[in-house]
Amino acid sequence: MSFYPLVTPAMRSLALQMWNAPYRGAAKRMYLQGKVFELLAMHLDLIAEDGTQNQSAPSLKPETIARLHYAKEILTTQFAQPLSLPQLAQQVGLTHRSLQRGFQTLFSMTVMDYLQQRRLEQAKQLLRQGDRTVAEVAMRVGYGHLGNFASAFKRQFGITPSQCLAGKRAIKAD
Repeated sequence: MSFYPLVTPAMRSLALQMWNAPYRGAAKRMYLQGKVFELLAMHLDLIAEDGTQNQSAPSLKPETIARLHYAKEILTTQFAQPLSLPQLAQQVGLTHRSLQRGFQTLFSMTVMDYLQQRRLEQAKQLLRQGDRTVAEVAMRVGYGHLGNFASAFKRQFGITPSQCLAGKRAIKAD
């Protein structure tokens, strides 16, 4: 059984939390074990619903779903200098409207929301490394205006980029 298309946004969010565990050593191990159990519970709940987990995209053809996953892959790798929506749609072989609607249907978020989420996750990682300024990180992840970056970062994580750079750990969960 293939589980790839059945990953929900909540599961993706949980996987990101695991990937960016805010702890070290034994605390990290305990944190990750708890998250694994939470992920397992989510997945078992979907299985218990007797295969209804694919209802979020009943009208999408398998070819369209593959093209949407390809668009997401492009956004993931080129988030700092992304293509425009029309360019992305053309590259994956969809219309602009099909890309927007299909992405929302399949991933439960807009193309721009996904792009912003990806940029902010990368920014958080770069800030945690502590070897760059907030302005350098903002530019590296594709934000041209520092104020927009700071607002989006605080909205996403509950702390400012400067606080993140200083090592504050109180990043809110999704």
